[in-house]
Amino acid sequence: MIDVSAYLAAHAKRVDEALERFLSTYEGVPDGLHDALHYSLFPAGKRLRPALVLGACEAICGDVAPALPAACAIELIHTYSLVHDDLPCMDDDAIRRGMATVHKKYGEATAVLVGDGLQAMAFEMLTQVRAAVVAREIAQAAGPGGMVGGQFLDVESEGRRIPLEAVRRLHRLKTGALIRVSTRAGARIGKAKPAQITALTHYGEHLGLAFQIIDDILDEIGDDDVMGKRSGKDRARNKSTYPALVGLAEAQRLAQEAKDRALGALTGFGSEADALRALAQYVVERRR
Repeated sequence: MIDVSAYLAAHAKRVDEALERFLSTYEGVPDGLHDALHYSLFPAGKRLRPALVLGACEAICGDVAPALPAACAIELIHTYSLVHDDLPCMDDDAIRRGMATVHKKYGEATAVLVGDGLQAMAFEMLTQVRAAVVAREIAQAAGPGGMVGGQFLDVESEGRRIPLEAVRRLHRLKTGALIRVSTRAGARIGKAKPAQITALTHYGEHLGLAFQIIDDILDEIGDDDVMGKRSGKDRARNKSTYPALVGLAEAQRLAQEAKDRALGALTGFGSEADALRALAQYVVERRR
């Protein structure tokens, strides 16, 4: 039985130490920018995406060390996306992880530059992986055909109802692409066979959907103090979410269904994928 809280904490510690070391190597960074970069990265959030990279690699080769640079790179990209998403021109959030968002603490211009800097740092870190296909797939997942495209659709659809299939596409790009590439990157770095890469790709796809549906649900019924951010903002901005379109009960059923499909993708694996199974369960049970 995997203690998922301990598992996440152990991998978060590993990633945090690596990010601290990496940030300390930069010379000539203005003090204010360095402080803002550090503030955006620490204290850590769940570090779920790095845990997926490391867990997928471990399931293939029994070791997490080869995938640590990719895990850090994906977390840098994820953090940059949060910094930019919180800006007034996007989601206009004042609280993230129980703290003031970067633009509230340092100003909007600095927040934009922090996001730019984190993205550049991510691809510098990816040079340590020495696998062009991994870097390319992460770039594609983060770019206009992935996370950035999803954020564009999110902004474009604000204030009006869009059909469920459009919401699925939005989520597949904005949230799902980075989760999917997390498991693919770990698998590739662990030197997975094609069938294993396919299985972990399907796992990541279904897990990404479950994650976003639960995010939508938590925005409706979550506790602000537990989540460390403001709830109810999707409803206030008239966003099309799973609860808004199908109701809370059906949204919860769909999240469980996506989780079950993620677990089903792992049927070809034995106990080496138990951590990934535990992470899937965690995603649908989380409260923040």
